[in-house]
Amino acid sequence: MRINRSAAVVKGGRRFSFSALVVVGDGKGRVGIGYGKANGVPNAVEKGVKDARKHMFRIPLVDGTIPHPFKGEYRASAVIFEPASPGTGIIAGASVRAVCEAAGIRNILTKCHGSGNPLNVVKACEMALKSLRTRDQVERLRGVKLDPAAGTWRMKALKASEGGTPRAEKEAAVQ
Repeated sequence: MRINRSAAVVKGGRRFSFSALVVVGDGKGRVGIGYGKANGVPNAVEKGVKDARKHMFRIPLVDGTIPHPFKGEYRASAVIFEPASPGTGIIAGASVRAVCEAAGIRNILTKCHGSGNPLNVVKACEMALKSLRTRDQVERLRGVKLDPAAGTWRMKALKASEGGTPRAEKEAAVQ
């Protein structure tokens, strides 16, 4: 995804080394992020791919998108993810787009805030996607049954798409 060159000044001149930021995924909800450093580009990429495969994790997907909106932060970078309806595509910057495509997310809205450093942005994506849970997973973890109509974003979006927004309904009730 990204290759950086760094130079060390030595007696005979400059000695270059390379670092590679790599994203791998199976397109079915598994993605991994790796970082490799070496004296040559192929070796750095190979190390990055090996590291990414070692650190793969699963993302819960619902109809090609994520189950709910959430935010991920890493150092000075923050990334906001929102589910999108089918046909929207991946609305994201280059770093976030690479992670989403590798994971198999087909419809998503994202926004990056703060630092645009690709390493920090990708790490913010990783932190956010690792914390993502579906309704069933939350019910199992908490040991309770969640009310399906209790303030979910999908219910609000559904009401808004049917012609009435929650604000309009509230104003109509007051009059």
